[in-house]
Amino acid sequence: MSVASVYPQLEALLPRISKPIQYVGGELGAVVKEWDAAAVRWVLMYPDAYEVGLPNQGVQILYEVLNEQPDVLAERTYAVWPDLEALMREHGVPQFSVDAHRPVGAFDLFGISFSTELGYTNMLTALDLAKIPLLSRDRDETHPVVLAGGHASFNPEPIADFIDAAVLGDGEEAVLEITAIVREWKAEGCPGGRDELLLRLARTESVYVPRFYDVDYLPDGRIQRVVPNRADVPFRVHKRTTMNLDDWPYPKKPLVPLAETVHERYAVEIFRGCTRGCRFCQAGMITRPVRERSITTVGQMVKEGLEFSGFTEVGLLSLSSADHSEIGDMCSGLAQQYADTNVSLSLPSTRVDAFNIELAQELSRNGRRTGLTFAPEGGSERIRKVINKMVSKEDLIRTVVTAYTNGWRQVKLYFMCGLPTETDEDVLEIADMAHEVIRAGRAATGSKDIRCTVSIGGFVPKPHTPFQWAGMDTPETIDHRLRLLKQAINADRSLGRAIGYRYHDGEPSLIEGLLSRGDRRVGAVIRKVWENGGRFDGWSEHFSFARWVDSAAEVLPQFGVDLDWFTTREREEAEVLPWDHLDSGLDKEWLWQDWQDAMSEYEQDDCRWTPCFDCGVCPSMDTEIQIGPTGKKLLPLTVKPGLKV
Repeated sequence: MSVASVYPQLEALLPRISKPIQYVGGELGAVVKEWDAAAVRWVLMYPDAYEVGLPNQGVQILYEVLNEQPDVLAERTYAVWPDLEALMREHGVPQFSVDAHRPVGAFDLFGISFSTELGYTNMLTALDLAKIPLLSRDRDETHPVVLAGGHASFNPEPIADFIDAAVLGDGEEAVLEITAIVREWKAEGCPGGRDELLLRLARTESVYVPRFYDVDYLPDGRIQRVVPNRADVPFRVHKRTTMNLDDWPYPKKPLVPLAETVHERYAVEIFRGCTRGCRFCQAGMITRPVRERSITTVGQMVKEGLEFSGFTEVGLLSLSSADHSEIGDMCSGLAQQYADTNVSLSLPSTRVDAFNIELAQELSRNGRRTGLTFAPEGGSERIRKVINKMVSKEDLIRTVVTAYTNGWRQVKLYFMCGLPTETDEDVLEIADMAHEVIRAGRAATGSKDIRCTVSIGGFVPKPHTPFQWAGMDTPETIDHRLRLLKQAINADRSLGRAIGYRYHDGEPSLIEGLLSRGDRRVGAVIRKVWENGGRFDGWSEHFSFARWVDSAAEVLPQFGVDLDWFTTREREEAEVLPWDHLDSGLDKEWLWQDWQDAMSEYEQDDCRWTPCFDCGVCPSMDTEIQIGPTGKKLLPLTVKPGLKV
């Protein structure tokens, strides 16, 4: 049965809100299919505003993978701003897709990609506007299956009451397998109802269905065990790993936004995974092993993506892009190919010790220099050993001077505050480093037109990392250190004037810590915050620390725990963690040993270039590291006029 568009009702509201263009749809790259012709219908959401959600690489890839299937329909939805939310409630307009403005509640599957836990309240808004019951136990066959994915889904326990299922790891093959299960179930006449469908998903052993697992607690509030409540579901759910990225060259037809977005470029993921072993980095840990995309596939993707989209910037994405085994040839080949055009190259994530003169020259060949960000993460040599960020101050100075002498006048340095064992002195060394960067840049270029921005983020312990046992510093401690740092940066006015200073205070980080390592009891806090007006918690102007603290104080005592219990408390080795039944491939004993190594300031090498350190991923996931070099060069993809070949 066809589903009508809600656009006629929505259109009347658009003149009354800000940035109405973000809700209109019709972007280049968007796909609209006939509802009746589809056997399985997905709606995909990045739970933030259009300007943040549209460029999201994960959603774009799944959107394209699904829509390539002839009997599958996939559309997109994003969080609506409070001004439109109020009008939608007043006029009875449900949460809608931006592609064909169909009601979200009419789809078979509602997939939500969480890269940060601060999007949880936006998920509740979308569910409520879609007239989907907030609690999964209250849904029936007329409601979509609500699926969580993304990095935050590696601990979905805080939202276990609100989602029907979670997918761990890579989504390309997972969404096709889920689609096949739903297609077959529907073709059979939906036997056994919603429960049977969820059971079929759970039996894959790579889709986690929280309702099929019970959590028992000890008297002191810790978890005693998490066990299946029926015999036909697995004790542990495993992550999905997509190998051979050359077989998945997406997005082929990137979405080109109608409204301004945070990134407007054609982004190519040049490899997935990281084995550098930064102990704070969940993304690096859960995406192992490293899988490189070949230089020739990258070149072909760039060619076709630019021709389709008209973008003038190419972002070569990964967790540490300059670590690709053929990054030099890749950048020189692309720079040569687009030398006489207005296309620029960028490496959004560049390690200090992987940036060199050749890379700098290729990235600035056509005169356009995109922003450069380097992330030493820790201010002192000691704290960088704790976090396994093997970068010296000399490395940083040499790298930044390379950038300045190749024409850049502004670089950004990213650090974290609140790291395990951190002291005031560790943080104050950030000021010394920034001062030396300015001095060295001025000396190397002979110019005083040199600037750097020091950006500080709050450390949040994440599941499936060696720091998952760590206690967090209080917001008061973080804010005290940030004040000392600002004073130290400005102590020398001639240098301080050239240093920008941006920071996130300790309060949002503490709440992110509650959500990242919480269990099912935290779901009641999320719901209370949402009922009290919580929306867009990832935006500083909308985030309310008091609302979270008050809601936690109201809800958590009934469980015998409090906010500090989830955040500032250090965990013990034997404690059952909320995500222990969710398998990222990493051996828990290995993670614990790496936590001990951190305390003794022992550095671990990168297993890409050294023997295996037994983290467990490759044997348990039946995977392997995939790296070049292939020995191939990125030759010009088209012969330029006058070019002799």
